[in-house]
Amino acid sequence: MKTRILTALIALPVLIASIVLPYFFPNITELKYIFVVLAVLALGAGLFEFYSLTKKLELKADAAIGYIGAVVMLAAFIFDAPSKLPDLLLLTIALFIIATLITQTFRFQADFSKMLTGVGVTLLGVFYVIFLGGFIIALRVGFEFQNGLSTKLLGFFFLVIMGADTGAYFAGKFLGKHKLAPKISPGKTVEGLIGGIIASLLLATLAHFWFFPEFDLKVALPLSGIMVVISVLGDLAESAMKRGSDTKDAANILPGHGGLLDRLDSLLFNAPILYYFAKFYF
Repeated sequence: MKTRILTALIALPVLIASIVLPYFFPNITELKYIFVVLAVLALGAGLFEFYSLTKKLELKADAAIGYIGAVVMLAAFIFDAPSKLPDLLLLTIALFIIATLITQTFRFQADFSKMLTGVGVTLLGVFYVIFLGGFIIALRVGFEFQNGLSTKLLGFFFLVIMGADTGAYFAGKFLGKHKLAPKISPGKTVEGLIGGIIASLLLATLAHFWFFPEFDLKVALPLSGIMVVISVLGDLAESAMKRGSDTKDAANILPGHGGLLDRLDSLLFNAPILYYFAKFYF
């Protein structure tokens, strides 16, 4: 636990600074790219960890074509393609799928029986980590001119998700008795889930009175509860992948926390949900 806390004490100030600096210095537009760079590095590491998991199962993902697709897709998100250039984003996705199928057709000439799994894990890695995670970047660049809305959304996002994760961890550690999904993740408990939801409601309330008064509590509270449930499902999905490859942690980049994919799993499922919610609500 000490290692886990120490890592958080080092990483959190960097994350917080990357989120709030553009709010306090709005005239320095380049500051928004600090968060973008951190997000790109984290997502890139997450994709690497995902492909590392597939190697253990000998699924033969084509990491090279995956990284090329990731770079192009991330560039689209940096320009807020989901809102400003949706057709370009769809074209990028279509071309990536086509390019993957073409390259793998020639790659698996010696044994076509492995082509479907190779194509599948190559595409899944990019869509799971980069496409879903790209909406975290879009949250930063897509609302930058709306009275600091981008900073407030990211603050709400990380405060609720990470705070709920912490609440679930301690509730499960000290009160957990009933397993939530023992075949997938033996450590998760119903009490932990309840503790996470309660923590999310408290933190959403704190966010409203602290820095996000324009986000009505009647909407923020149910949204935060839904986000926690989705984050747990995202965590379980990644746990199932690790269990399938007989791996405890995706990597050991973050002492006490495992790999970056282990930290991203609960964020990835929520990023597009919060992005499109904000587009319609604000």
